Amino acid sequence: MSLETAFEQRSLPLEYPFGIARGTTTESEAVFVRIEDDEGRVGTGAGTPSSHYGETTATVTAVLPDLLSVVEDVGDPHQLERIERRMRETVRKNPAARTAVSIALHDLVAKRLEVPLYRYWGLDPDRTLETSYTIGIDDTETMREKTETALERGYSTLKVKLGTDRDLEIIETIRSVATDVRLFVDANEAWTPREAVAKIERLADYDLAFVEQPVPAEDPEGLQFVSERSPLPIAADESCVTLADIPQIADRCDIANLKLMKCGGLLEAKRMIHTARAHGLEVMCGCMTESNASIAAACHLAPLLDYADLDGPLLLADDPADGVPMPDGRIDLAGLERPGTGAVLGSAFD
Repeated sequence: MSLETAFEQRSLPLEYPFGIARGTTTESEAVFVRIEDDEGRVGTGAGTPSSHYGETTATVTAVLPDLLSVVEDVGDPHQLERIERRMRETVRKNPAARTAVSIALHDLVAKRLEVPLYRYWGLDPDRTLETSYTIGIDDTETMREKTETALERGYSTLKVKLGTDRDLEIIETIRSVATDVRLFVDANEAWTPREAVAKIERLADYDLAFVEQPVPAEDPEGLQFVSERSPLPIAADESCVTLADIPQIADRCDIANLKLMKCGGLLEAKRMIHTARAHGLEVMCGCMTESNASIAAACHLAPLLDYADLDGPLLLADDPADGVPMPDGRIDLAGLERPGTGAVLGSAFD
C-alpha cells in the first residue's frame, strides 16, 4: 500500500476577539493535513499550535515533512501505534503537528472500514455530552451581550474566562442573564493560591460546576493548596499536558482537562483518559480555537468524558470544515452519517 500526504497552513478569523488572562486573539492559525491511500480515500486532520506550549505554525510546518515521511515509510495507516511511536521518536515536541497526523490517520482508517470513528473504537454514541461555549474576557457589558447571544443560539453550558480585577462583577453580571445554565470558570493561571481561595469562596455563591486552572502550572503546591480549601471542584488544564502529568495532579485537583493539541495524538488522549480514571479523576476534553478538522475527532471521545469543552469551531467566523453535528451544543455522534471523524474540508487543498 502507498500513501500520499500533503499539508496546508490557514488563518481562521474568530467571530469575536477572544480574550483570556494571557491576552486577546482575533484569529487562529491551523495547519491542515491530508493523507490519501491508493484507492482514493482521504483522511484529513488539523493542528492548531499554541505558543504557550512553545509551538507555532512555523514549527508545525517545519516538522510535518519528517512526520509525514514516517507515515509514507510505514505505508499502512492501520499501524497507528507504530506510526505514533515513530513520530514521537522523530519529533519529541510539537504535539499539535503530531496530532494533525494522528487525526488524519484515524480518519482514513475508519473510512477504509466504512464506519465512524466512535464505532471503530467501540464506543456508545448515546453516551455523549453537551459542549460548553466559552465567553472570553472583554469589558463586562460585552461579555453580558456575548452571553445573551450564546443563550439565543441554544447553548446551555457556558465557560467564562476570568483573571481580571473584576472577576466577581463578571460572574454576577453573567449569572443575572444566564440564570439556568451550567457554568464553568477558567482563570488560566491568573491567581495566586491565596487569591484563588478567596475568590472561589465568593464565586461559589453563583452555582458554578468547577474552577479551571486557578494558579500557574509551575506551582503544583499552590494547586494542591487551592484544591484542599476550595468549596468547588478544581480542574487542571495547563498543569495537565501529557500522560506523565496525570499522576502528578491526581491529588491536587478533581478534573483532568486534556487537549489533543497538548498531548500529541488520539492514542495518547485515550491513554490519558484511562489513566485519569484510574487515579479517581473526572475527565474533560478541551480545545484551542480549532477547526472541525480537528474538533470532529475530539468529539468521538465524548462517550469517555465527564465534560466537553469542544467549542473551537463555534468561535470561528468561518470554518473551512464541517464536522460532527452539534445542535444547541450537544455532540450528536448518533446523528453522524459519514465514516471517519466526520470532518469534511471545503476548499482546502484546492
